[in-house]
Amino acid sequence: MKLVCNGNDLSLAVGQVFKAVAAKSTNPVLEGILLKAEDGALTLTATDLELAIEKSLPADVKIEGETVVPGRIFFEFVKKLSHEQIELSLSDNRLRIRYTDSEGFLQCFNPAEFPPVKELTGAQKFTIIRSELKDLINKIGFSVSQDDARPMLKGVLLEIGDVSVTGVALDGYRLAKCVKPIEKTTALMSAVVPSRCLNEIARLLDDSSDPVEISIQKNYLLVNLDATRITTRLLDGDYINYKQIIPQNFESSVTIPKELFEDGLERAILLAKSEKNNLVKFDIREDILKLQSNSEIGNITEKIPVRLDGLDITIAFNARYFTELLRYIAVDHIVVKFINSVSPCVVIPAGAAEDFMYLILPVRMM
Repeated sequence: MKLVCNGNDLSLAVGQVFKAVAAKSTNPVLEGILLKAEDGALTLTATDLELAIEKSLPADVKIEGETVVPGRIFFEFVKKLSHEQIELSLSDNRLRIRYTDSEGFLQCFNPAEFPPVKELTGAQKFTIIRSELKDLINKIGFSVSQDDARPMLKGVLLEIGDVSVTGVALDGYRLAKCVKPIEKTTALMSAVVPSRCLNEIARLLDDSSDPVEISIQKNYLLVNLDATRITTRLLDGDYINYKQIIPQNFESSVTIPKELFEDGLERAILLAKSEKNNLVKFDIREDILKLQSNSEIGNITEKIPVRLDGLDITIAFNARYFTELLRYIAVDHIVVKFINSVSPCVVIPAGAAEDFMYLILPVRMM
C-alpha cells in the first residue's frame, strides 16, 4: 500500500472514525483503524462491534492495499499534521508516515483479523432533512437511562410513520419525545438505537436542509452521509409503552417565559447542588412562579411572571431535569401542565407546533 493525501482531510477523517474505536478490548484489532487504499480513495473504518464508522477521502493511490493501524496513536499523531501532504506506505507490516522531511513508523495489525462491517441489503429506508434529525437527537438524547440494569432504556426509540418520525427517550424519572417530518419512507417501522451511537450520528450531521437516508434491517441501522457511513447495532427487545405514561388531563397550566425561567433556575440550582439532589421548589399562584432552594449555606428565591390557568400549585423537582431540556429548545415561552404535587408534569412549547414534549416526575417534599 502506498498513497499521498491531504493532511487536513486525513486529520478530519481520523477524528470522525476514532469515536468508534474500542477503548479497551480483549481483541486488540478493535483498538485499531482499518486503512484501505483503492480506486483513488483512502477509506478509514473503526468499530467496537456496536458502532462502526467509515470515512472516505480522496487520495493519490500508487499501490492499493490495506492495513490496521493502532487507533489512538494514529489519531494523536495525524491531528498534528493537518497542514502537510502526507505519504502513507506499508512495508513488512509497518506503516511509514512521511511529511515534509520527516517520517514516523507504526507497527500494524493484520487486516484479515478486522471484523467486517455489516452490509444492509434489501433494508427498509426513510429520508429526513439533516437539520431535523440532528434537532430530534439533541432534544431527547440526554434523557436516556445510564443504568445497565435496564438496557432498553439506554436506547432511543424511533417510530417511523407515513409522514413523520417520533423519537422517545426515558430514564424512569423523565421522558422526552420529539416529532419531526420525514421526506419519504418505504415502510412503517420502529427501532431502538443505542443513545451513544445516535449521539455520534448527531455530531456528524450538519445543520443543512440536505436529506439523509437511513436504512433499517433486522438488528442494524445505517446512516449514509456522503463519504461517511455510520452503522450501529440496534437494541433487541420491547420498549416501554410510553403512551400509557403520558397523562391527558391536568388541573393547572402555566405559560412561562423560557429565558427568565432558565436564568432563574440556574441561580436557584447553585444552592440546590450543595444538597446533591438539585431540589428546587416551585410555588405558583397569582401569575407568579416562585423558585426556592435551600441549603446550609443559605437560600434563594426567584420570582418569575407567568400566566396561570387553573389551580395554584406547590411542587418540587430535581431542577437539573429542567435546565437540561431548556438548553435544547428554541422558543420564547413554554407551557408546563400539572395535575397535583405528586404527579408528573408535562412541558410543551407555547403557541407553536408541538414538536417536543417532556414529562418530569416531581420530588416529594418532606
